[in-house]
Amino acid sequence: MARIKIDTDRVIGRIDPMIYGGFIEHLGRCIYGGIYEPGSDLADENGFRVDVLEALKALRMPALRWPGGNFVSGYHWMDGIGPAETRPVRMDLAWHMEEPNLFGTDEFIRFCRLLDTEPYICVNMGSGTMDEAQAWVEYCNGDGGTQYAELRRRNGNDDPFNVRFWGLGNEMYGAWQIGAYSDPAEYARDAVEFAKVMKWTDPEIKLIGCGRTGGAGWDSTIIGPLVQHIDYLSLHTYTGNADPLANTVQPLRAEWAIRNTASLIEMALQERNLSKSIPIAFDEWNVWYKVRDGRERGKINKLEEAYDLSDALAVAVYLNVFQRTCNVVGMANLAQMVNVIAPIMTRSDGLVLQTIYYPLQMYRNLSLNIALDAWWECDMAHLEGDRRFAGVPYLDVSVTRDEAGENLTVAIVNRSSDDSPSVTIEITGSDVPKQSAQAQVLNGPFPHAANTFDEPGMVKPRKKRVNVSGPRFRVKMPKFSLMVLPVRIGKEAAKPK
Repeated sequence: MARIKIDTDRVIGRIDPMIYGGFIEHLGRCIYGGIYEPGSDLADENGFRVDVLEALKALRMPALRWPGGNFVSGYHWMDGIGPAETRPVRMDLAWHMEEPNLFGTDEFIRFCRLLDTEPYICVNMGSGTMDEAQAWVEYCNGDGGTQYAELRRRNGNDDPFNVRFWGLGNEMYGAWQIGAYSDPAEYARDAVEFAKVMKWTDPEIKLIGCGRTGGAGWDSTIIGPLVQHIDYLSLHTYTGNADPLANTVQPLRAEWAIRNTASLIEMALQERNLSKSIPIAFDEWNVWYKVRDGRERGKINKLEEAYDLSDALAVAVYLNVFQRTCNVVGMANLAQMVNVIAPIMTRSDGLVLQTIYYPLQMYRNLSLNIALDAWWECDMAHLEGDRRFAGVPYLDVSVTRDEAGENLTVAIVNRSSDDSPSVTIEITGSDVPKQSAQAQVLNGPFPHAANTFDEPGMVKPRKKRVNVSGPRFRVKMPKFSLMVLPVRIGKEAAKPK
């Protein structure tokens, strides 16, 4: 018998909605042919694909990271402003493509405004300079009569863009990165200097330092020098496995990375007697293991991963992790949003929503803002080859409630493809009236079921009525599925005298 016990007073912390963010990069057909396709019958007057805009709006992303990714380490932002006919076509050495620079800073800001999402810009710390980074902040946020603020006005934007979030380079530890740092201490020294001039230009911006995976070496070296200058530290993790069970277990690596990094940050703050907090920005994460053609020269349709049900459940586990660690995670950005390892795939006549689109939508719309420390027990899965996976519960759970204590949401991933477990849910700390709750369930005919242009509805959420008979009730979980269950709750019942 599987059990989930929920005490509505056992609060982990407040969930920052920034954990439901996205990321777009100049890679393959993410920007050109995905988001931006002037001349298409589906494009608006700005050149943006209207169908893509509507699909992204439904995800209610609070922030969107751009322009990379590996691309940013060779990107010079002034190539992408001004009249289109004057913008140079450059070689993109990160992904071996031609970059026409038709989608630049002004277009990105306009796109974010249409989505009602916060822009998050990552600066070039590979081939770029601190003067270039400072000028970019001035161009976006300057409200005086200085050179780059005036340049923005001449380009048709009188009001500052007020970009709050700025990343100090992308994966600067990696040999695949233009201008990579072999010495993490050298990155820390340079990042401090970039941070100083950027914050001197606009003291209100939030800076994200370039972390790795929370281990010794890079992270433990850079955190100390940076803690006085940054507001977030980034982590990146991609997972994936052809075996459906392993695929849905591997996102737990993100949880270990988060907890390790949080400890490093806390030690660095204590050593310097700083009272500030530095949340983690998990600003690249996804399931990615099938397609690795990003550096193939001349190829346009790069990294166009076809996602199945097992990948969707893995994405749900990531979201559970971010909710369970909300006391230290303040931002997360799925990489990427359109065509390139993405929930949305386009062609000239329309789009299809891949399986991983739906957990993003379900969690964003149904999760609440307070994370609870739930306990659960069930049968265990055993995987070979990694001691961390020696025993993992078949269920993965996160629970949230609202501020008023009137509503609760239980998100359950069932990794088992053999049986459909009956799960007993016990709720204490609040009244639970009898009710017919309406859950959303995501599953499909088999773990590798996928949505295609020919069969776009193979995997999509369906409604399921759950009889909540009081504070203790049972739920029948479909095999290999995600269930997101909203429950009405109330104040704690009066104790008998």
